Amino acid sequence: MAPTGLAGTTRPRLIAGTALANPPGAPLRYRLLAMLYDGLALLGIWASTIVLLVTLRGEVVAGLGVQALLGFEAYAFFIFFWLRRGQTLGMVAWRLRFGSGAARVSVGEAHLRFLGGALSLACLGLGHVWILFDKQRRGWPDLLSGSRVTRIGG
Repeated sequence: MAPTGLAGTTRPRLIAGTALANPPGAPLRYRLLAMLYDGLALLGIWASTIVLLVTLRGEVVAGLGVQALLGFEAYAFFIFFWLRRGQTLGMVAWRLRFGSGAARVSVGEAHLRFLGGALSLACLGLGHVWILFDKQRRGWPDLLSGSRVTRIGG
């Protein structure tokens, strides 16, 4: 039998660091806070890029090329952290982990998760609000990538 936690709720037993049962998806509030942290880190990267471009060119930079560069930086930011440890900076701060149960996140899962997140944001965050209506707390990025975001240790 699984050990009981506070208020008599059962917790999944751990064997070698993995849960026997599928843990529930992370609540929306923690995901939003992690997105805020990641957004602030990404804004810093983008500001540095713009300052560098303006310094090198000596004039204001704008246009599709700059937007594509900033979009690539966002893509690289998320893919790098997800492939490296399954967590972005904001996810580390709020004890969230992305994965499908495998030891490491696959490149395909990371790409699909990024695409799902971009699609969700393009729909004014509807894909993230979807977590409130899904019984397993999955948003569009979770559903598209076949993975989930869980809260570590609590």
